[in-house]
Amino acid sequence: MIIGIPTEIKQGENRVAITPAGVHSLTSGGHTVTVQSGAGRGSGITDQEYVAAGAELVDSAAEVWQRAELILKVKEPLTEEYQYLREDLCLFTYLHLASAPDLTRALIQAKSTALGYETVQTDEGELPLLTPMSEVAGKLAVQVGGHYLAQHQGGRGVLLGGVPGVPPAEVVIIGCGTVGFNAAQVAMGMGAHVTILDINHDRLRHLAEIMHGSTATVYSNPYNIARSVAYADLLIGSVLIPGARAPKIVTEEMVKKMKSGAVIIDVAVDQGGCIATIEPTSHAQPTYVKYDVVHYAVPNMPAAVPRTSTFALTNATLPYVGAIANLGLDAAMQQYPELSRGLNVIAGEIVHPAVAEAYGRQ
Repeated sequence: MIIGIPTEIKQGENRVAITPAGVHSLTSGGHTVTVQSGAGRGSGITDQEYVAAGAELVDSAAEVWQRAELILKVKEPLTEEYQYLREDLCLFTYLHLASAPDLTRALIQAKSTALGYETVQTDEGELPLLTPMSEVAGKLAVQVGGHYLAQHQGGRGVLLGGVPGVPPAEVVIIGCGTVGFNAAQVAMGMGAHVTILDINHDRLRHLAEIMHGSTATVYSNPYNIARSVAYADLLIGSVLIPGARAPKIVTEEMVKKMKSGAVIIDVAVDQGGCIATIEPTSHAQPTYVKYDVVHYAVPNMPAAVPRTSTFALTNATLPYVGAIANLGLDAAMQQYPELSRGLNVIAGEIVHPAVAEAYGRQ
């Protein structure tokens, strides 16, 4: 199979879809991997490393897309890449189609086959290709939040961990999945006072047990959310429904009642966001202020630490990529049933239930 790796073009996106080790694994199996020159530069990977691993370098994105049977990306195709979509192409990347109507329409019209990393889901409900980036985003959310709490960044001027005689910052996390769990670990490690809300009692119980009571766990309902948001110095939104738009858990009225200079980090922004006042931002302009609250809503947060993110992502995706290359998509989905749940669009039809529901389709 011919596998193509184009350079990511989303603003601030420095990740790349595969490492040299991943290339070596595929080329050793007899497959061709074409990499656009410079694709790994942002992650500290040189063209020479890819060539040494067996990749073929090409100069243009157009050549990568046109030659490939399978395109691997990190982020969803942008408008200028829609021209490369075609019927005999398989695309494997983060798609987030429930909040991307233009891309969904382009995939349907081109009749491309598109699998979303974020909807590959095991029988147990695990999301193996979303998990590594969620781990990065969760840890990063606290670091970013601490940065924007500084007064010269527009924040309240509060130190996350406080000092003796001065209480720490109040960090409130909505959602106790992978993002929330990792955010709680880092916030607690930095000495903040952490409250985490979820509707899953088992998750809250597990977190309470491993944190030995150092994190407050609260059942998520509108009353408790409103109360917690009001005292938050740093609010982290991490609500996920696989494949679907994120529900608006925090209302505009709740945001209006937050402390002046508080900070919001909505990690769910790539699925539409779980906070009513959130609008997507970028690494170039990551924040805006509304109701005296600093809002950070960069959809590709892990791109801020691209080397870590690229290697973590390849570790997770490579077994599935190898299966598709070796067996073909149909047989790969039979071997890995979770991969079939990653299928979003094929032959001009939406086939993922949550994505279809987002557009009122069967």
